[in-house]
Amino acid sequence: MSGAAFAGACAFEPVWERALGECMDGIALPAGANLGFLYFSDRYADEAENLFAAVREESGIEHWVGSVGLGVIGSGEAHIGRPGMSMLVGCFPDDSFRVFSGRAPLRTGKDDEEPYFAVVHGDPHTEDMSGLVADMSSKVSSGFITGGLSSARRTTLQIADGVLSGGISGVAFTESVSIATRLTQSCEPFADRFEISEAEGNIIGRLDGRLALDCYRETAARCGMHDLRQAASVVLVGLPTRGSDSADYIVRSVVGIDPRNGLLAINEPVHTGQGLMFVHRSTLAAQRDMQRMLAELVDNLPAPPRAGLYFSCTGRGGAMFGEDSSEVGMIRAKLGEIPLAGFFANGEISHDRLYGYTGVLTLFL
Repeated sequence: MSGAAFAGACAFEPVWERALGECMDGIALPAGANLGFLYFSDRYADEAENLFAAVREESGIEHWVGSVGLGVIGSGEAHIGRPGMSMLVGCFPDDSFRVFSGRAPLRTGKDDEEPYFAVVHGDPHTEDMSGLVADMSSKVSSGFITGGLSSARRTTLQIADGVLSGGISGVAFTESVSIATRLTQSCEPFADRFEISEAEGNIIGRLDGRLALDCYRETAARCGMHDLRQAASVVLVGLPTRGSDSADYIVRSVVGIDPRNGLLAINEPVHTGQGLMFVHRSTLAAQRDMQRMLAELVDNLPAPPRAGLYFSCTGRGGAMFGEDSSEVGMIRAKLGEIPLAGFFANGEISHDRLYGYTGVLTLFL
């Protein structure tokens, strides 16, 4: 993407007008900027239509994508629960991107260059969001999309050349836009691997023929957790992804236990024959994996990054790292002070899957 220019800004203010004013004062809009990413606090959600209209007018940029969030991420800081706004704008090659949504579905024609990659945002309340994510990934030639699900105390909203809710939206890029992306986990797997031998829906009855709850109780005891309600916040379920071992997995929460029948319920449908492992969620594991991810990314970059998008789980931030801005600090320490925008999501999207408790970094090169 030779000659592309990017700029970013963020501001944390109790009202959106002040936040937007600070962003516009602090951003040096590149000449020819034609696409923006916008993330704003759910505390501004009631004024989303006015906010978006003002962003378009003051920036002069027509095309925008983004999301509301419980917290937003900027180039220098990030906060959960604090009203704020973050934006990233760029000058992309003509005809290299298409904004899409339920109102304007992503379509390809004979004369269109095939979409290669997409950044997407979704509504966590939409039925079968995992299926929508997988379907969207099939519409880009790389099979790779990144993004996050909106998070909010009340109404979840997305931006896709307008304010909308429900389903999935975003922007698809052609191969002329160079990107690099990686995912980081918050957990460390325990050594044991199981096969689900009895299950119905999201309820697991047996693992390797044993009661699922017995397996979970024994695993939790290894890290000193004997109260299963307390254990549920740190000992989670990992489901290895297709074609992978423990290297790539999706983390799901324990949402119910049945001590009488030895059952374990998680927030994901499962089936017999599926692999399963338990994972330990910890600050140390998250820090180590974040550093691993950044080191691998830097070692494999074909060119210096020009800008980035970062989507982190609402369960990370200060709850995991001590400060909401810790992840931004680690990114800057490794990649320098590149323009960066993003938000704390209710589910993170990488490749063709919906993850949890993860961070997804996408770089424009």
